[in-house]
Amino acid sequence: MVTGFAKHGLAAKALETFDEMVKAGVKPNDVTYIAVLSACSHAGLVSEGWTHFESMKTQHGINPRMDHYACMVDLLGRSGHLNEAMEFINTIPFKPDPLVLRTLLGACQVHKNTDLGKHVANMIIEQDPDDPAAYVLLSNLYASAGQWDKVAEIRKHMKQRNLAKEAGCSWVEAGNLIHKFHVGDTSHKQAFEIYQELHALVNEIKEMGYVPNTDFVLHDVGEEEKEKYLLQHSEKIAVAFGFIGSVGSSKPVRVFKNLRICGDCHSAFKYFSVARAREIVVRDSNRFHHFRNGSCSCNDHW
Repeated sequence: MVTGFAKHGLAAKALETFDEMVKAGVKPNDVTYIAVLSACSHAGLVSEGWTHFESMKTQHGINPRMDHYACMVDLLGRSGHLNEAMEFINTIPFKPDPLVLRTLLGACQVHKNTDLGKHVANMIIEQDPDDPAAYVLLSNLYASAGQWDKVAEIRKHMKQRNLAKEAGCSWVEAGNLIHKFHVGDTSHKQAFEIYQELHALVNEIKEMGYVPNTDFVLHDVGEEEKEKYLLQHSEKIAVAFGFIGSVGSSKPVRVFKNLRICGDCHSAFKYFSVARAREIVVRDSNRFHHFRNGSCSCNDHW
């Protein structure tokens, strides 16, 4: 229950359930604390996260495992405390694994800390020179900072080592069938209608105040071209198809994505939920997002 509440953006309910469990005499274990720390991370509750992390050992005799350290790094990174997260990693009593370091590297991209990001990426590559995720995250970080020469170097290096990034794709249910879409997908038999709906939606929400966030376009092209790239994200295509495939329905449009939802799609879906008066549920690689009436259950912490 604690995990479920946390993943659906109900951090307060997750922590309340945990407190009730402890008061009832149920002893938490290491798995319980992963859920608790995840709830704090998803809600940006830094102080509460520290309190629970420290109470693991002092109150319940549980030694933190790598997963618990990763949760704390995630919490600090999401909240912008990048240097504190790095200092925390240096206190881990065993060698931090790539998961912990990738978590911080991802936060460096979000907060555009290129210097620390490069340092963390090098730490990952020292452990695993063939880790494609480290190169992709570092490339994205350089792209966000407009350092396209560095991006080109990394992509060339990845090609030489036959390292490929995981392709983004999304699934949506419509008409009792599951439909899969890749980035820039035009293979669906209703591709014309899908993009027609997507263009109409974007034009509509622009009038409502939506401004495309081209920082999430990792290509060295002009602003107009960047906006076109944003329309090709698999989750946007899936949601647009979800709308045209369920005209007249008031049920939520449910999408699953294999990677994290991008910031621009996250912003657009808040507007979509108002424009079409529909709830949109997106399960990305990290959590559930419930978009209703112009807001998201994650409160923009993901």
